[in-house]
Amino acid sequence: MASGNGSSVTQFILLGLTQQPELQLPLFLLFLGTYLVSVVGNLGLIVLIVLNPHLHTPMYYFLFNLSFTDLCYSSVITPRMLMSFVNQNIISYAECMAQLFFFAFFVIDECCILTSMAYDRYVAICKPLLYRITMSHQVCFMLMAGGYAMGFTGAMAHTGCMMRLIFCDGNIINHYMCDTPPLLKLSCTSTSINELVVFIVVGVNIIVPSLTIFISYTLILSNILCIHSTKGRSKAFSTCSSHIITVSLFFGSSAFIYFKSSPAESRDQDKVSTVFYTIVGPMMNPFIYSLRNKDVQVALSKTLKKMVLV
Repeated sequence: MASGNGSSVTQFILLGLTQQPELQLPLFLLFLGTYLVSVVGNLGLIVLIVLNPHLHTPMYYFLFNLSFTDLCYSSVITPRMLMSFVNQNIISYAECMAQLFFFAFFVIDECCILTSMAYDRYVAICKPLLYRITMSHQVCFMLMAGGYAMGFTGAMAHTGCMMRLIFCDGNIINHYMCDTPPLLKLSCTSTSINELVVFIVVGVNIIVPSLTIFISYTLILSNILCIHSTKGRSKAFSTCSSHIITVSLFFGSSAFIYFKSSPAESRDQDKVSTVFYTIVGPMMNPFIYSLRNKDVQVALSKTLKKMVLV
């Protein structure tokens, strides 16, 4: 039975993170715990922002979207990854394309959200008197709508080009998910168009946001250095530190995969790098933005008190 794209392959086998039997159970428990923490952390932050009116500001509006995106794309990836630790992980052609689409959609969306957050910090620190006007509800909504639109467009480009390929015999994906690079290696037709799309879409969604974030923080740093008060500098730095950590983890690991010098490097390196921005990042982000954020801590304390009194 042939798949809809004319391929003889109707399903794929995901090899998972490792093939060493002694590591299967420990890694299953590790990533199950990581996923549960990620779900609880991101859901908790979403609920906290919704329930506390004093968190209804542009900064937390973007953080709400970041948590939602982290929750979604970790849920697209991790459950399938966990299956590969307990038995042979077989995924149908349609499911594979769906996973590729949603993964690309949420990853591109995360790039846009992180860029919007950098712009928000720039306006807050460099143009505080114009902050309410510049970062109005309409502007924030348009930034997020644009981010979701770019995510949809990029995901459609990736998935559409992938569906035009023919997979003849090979159906074993040396990865724990249906990602573009390992799928291209299985095609028995030319992948030049796909490689061009990857170069353009990934380039636009990594290089452009990276430059925007770099310029924003260059201007922020120059502005902070002009602050004479040590307390004022410390406060300004503290509002940016969480975002810088998140950006470094996300863009660093994703850029390593798509812009490495040699395509013949070990796929194991790719898989480990992918783990950082698909699994570790979504788990850490709620804590990165909560542990050093007094507003979130106060909101959490008030919410817990209300729950206890009820």
